[in-house]
Amino acid sequence: MGKTAVIFPGQGAQYVGMAKDFYDSFSDSKEVFDKADEVLDIELKKICFEENEDINQTEYTQPAMVAAEVAIYEHIRNMGFQADVYAGLSLGEYSALTACGAMELTDAIKTVRQRGILMQNEVPLGKGAMAAVIAMDADKIAEICENTPGNVQIANYNCPGQIVISGETEALDKAVEALQEAGAKRVIKLKVSGPFHSKMLIPAGEKLYDYLADIKIAEHFQPYYCNADAEKVTDAGKVKELLKRQVYSSVRWQQTIENMIAEGVDTFVEVGPGKTLSGFMKKINKEVKCINIATIEDLQKLEEINA
Repeated sequence: MGKTAVIFPGQGAQYVGMAKDFYDSFSDSKEVFDKADEVLDIELKKICFEENEDINQTEYTQPAMVAAEVAIYEHIRNMGFQADVYAGLSLGEYSALTACGAMELTDAIKTVRQRGILMQNEVPLGKGAMAAVIAMDADKIAEICENTPGNVQIANYNCPGQIVISGETEALDKAVEALQEAGAKRVIKLKVSGPFHSKMLIPAGEKLYDYLADIKIAEHFQPYYCNADAEKVTDAGKVKELLKRQVYSSVRWQQTIENMIAEGVDTFVEVGPGKTLSGFMKKINKEVKCINIATIEDLQKLEEINA
């Protein structure tokens, strides 16, 4: 019998109406949103459920996504679903920390609100950028970034054939040209407000670490895999340092999934809006089972994986 992992998507998967059917139908999901709203100076329910522009602004997106993901997870957990390990892509790591018992929901919500503000404000708008590189070897992309004058690096190892780069706008534009000349199938500039997961955000990571000083990490929790080095984490003493590094380090998602599979995980349940991680999984390993739970209708898929 193989192991089961719950995985949570990151920023970019959000949409107005995410988790609303869970909120409307289940008291455990409703309680997650109510608790989140109690500790913030913004109304997450409005951001998640009503048409608005704020949902795509980093400082609002981050707590909204964690609330929606945990609201869905809380209900499937109460249905009796159990996982062996957890992971989340970038922002999703905070949902994983909550789900595995390492961090209280209210602490996670407050932390990602602060994280979003720090990340958005660290680099002036227009000074940093990101781009997705399609169909090029990761080592070749890394080599081109290293040889480009200025600050540009790999931000996300999403899956084979999809790498994201991040850094100073001018340096990134030069890297984009070099990547195209070197044979990248496509290089797509992303609509983001900053150079996330790049060295330009080291000061934001340090400020977040200071904020985390007052956040409690549980001594005992189920294992989760971190973005910064793609390794399994069981030691509470390492969590805050890893969250600091995550702000400015590459997100090693492909490596995370590969390490999970190597340790016996053969079933993945993506919890939260969209199917981004399920899409990545098809390119990382087609042999494992992967489902996504974003709406109430998706709950029937849980029966399929137990069949």
